[in-house]
Amino acid sequence: MPDDEFICPVCGATVPAKARACPECGSDEKTGWSDQTIYDDTGIEDPEEFDYDDYVRREFGKGPKRSGRQWLWWVVALIAFGMVVWLLVMGH
Repeated sequence: MPDDEFICPVCGATVPAKARACPECGSDEKTGWSDQTIYDDTGIEDPEEFDYDDYVRREFGKGPKRSGRQWLWWVVALIAFGMVVWLLVMGH
C-alpha cells in the first residue's frame, strides 16, 4: 500500500492519507481513526465461510426452558380466555 493511503479501521476501505473522513463509511478522527491508527480487521466473516447454524446456536442458544410455574400460568390464561369466549358466545 502506498504511503499516501491507509486502511480505515472501521470498514477496511482504502483512505487517502490527507482525507478528513473515510469515503466509504464516513468515519473520521472523532469517530474512529487518526493518522496513527492501524487497521486490525473489521470482524466481518467471509460469506463463503459463514455457518448459519453456528450463528443461530451462538446468538440464540436453545432458548429458555419453561418452569412448572410458567406452564401453570399458561394453562390458567388459556382457561380464562376460553371462559371469556364462552361467556361472549352464550350471552348473544
